[in-house]
Amino acid sequence: MIELEVSLGERSYLIHIGSGGIADAKLWRRHIRGRQVLVLSNATVAPLYLDTLLDGLHGLAHASVILEDGEQFKTFDNIARILDTLARLGANRDATLIALGGGVIGDMGGFAAACWMRGIAFVQMPTTLLAMVDSSVGGKTGVNLAAGKNLVGAFHQPSAVVIDTATLATLPRREFVSGLAEVIKIGAIGDAAFFGFLENHAEAILGREPGVLEQAIAVSCRHKAGVVARDEREQGERALLNFGHTFAHALETETGYGHLLHGEAVAIGMLLAARLSASLGRAAQADAERLQALLERMGLPTRLPNGMDPQRLLQHMRLDKKSVSGELRLILWRGIGQAEIVSGIDETAILDQLKNTAAAA
Repeated sequence: MIELEVSLGERSYLIHIGSGGIADAKLWRRHIRGRQVLVLSNATVAPLYLDTLLDGLHGLAHASVILEDGEQFKTFDNIARILDTLARLGANRDATLIALGGGVIGDMGGFAAACWMRGIAFVQMPTTLLAMVDSSVGGKTGVNLAAGKNLVGAFHQPSAVVIDTATLATLPRREFVSGLAEVIKIGAIGDAAFFGFLENHAEAILGREPGVLEQAIAVSCRHKAGVVARDEREQGERALLNFGHTFAHALETETGYGHLLHGEAVAIGMLLAARLSASLGRAAQADAERLQALLERMGLPTRLPNGMDPQRLLQHMRLDKKSVSGELRLILWRGIGQAEIVSGIDETAILDQLKNTAAAA
């Protein structure tokens, strides 16, 4: 079992990476506070892993909430359902919430944990590749509104992250490929050598070879853990982790939650950011082409879905959380491994890039 630490002083926590973590109650029970536990999962994951997890809760008062599976269910109605179950459990301030599922379950579980009695412990048990390498680490939680993704949320760090890589064996191919976008992002924003590793091992990763895959997950988590430790509240460096995300969130909002998977939207968004960087003379076009080649080798989309209105996408981007004083702030790059925060970009250049990509689609 690989162990990494997210160093945040008294709020530091471990990331456990390896096969069989869910069944290893000795591994994760030490991270549970008190004697009351709520398990949050979804209708896809629960039939596969919930019973195993509940076996490990022997002797503790516990309850479960099983939600429908999908981004469109990341709503306040479901947050209310989670909180009502905590109330019926009689959960006090030393209760623990376990989030067993993908990024939606992790985000909602963390937000509910942050709200209940102004904050209880929660353990992330991500079962999708995207959640393993991204959303489970760093304490970002959130709920969607019709106006935009994750517009309501809180920073609330988990007490542990248990990444059971065996769960990837049951992950549908589309979900697995979607998660690879966040893996590629790590190389794109700050680790050119890792980007090269992904190029050299693309087929092994797609084949889910355990050794190569665990290495890719560990590198991704180690990078994010370091960034979070240096900039927990996203006042500077952590914003780089949003490479491609302003475009991506606009796409998700416009297409309707659930039509594009998050990683698919991020893949398109990263390429848009790379092409915009090239058009502004900030990076070489060859690097954008190299990124496109890797995304396509991994089976990720690189074009806007049919029917996208560039003007509407730009409107969604203006509402993005990364905007400052009403001005768009984008994560662009100087080339592979060299992301940067850029403000004051002429919206005409952004719109032109969206139009060009829409035309290419």
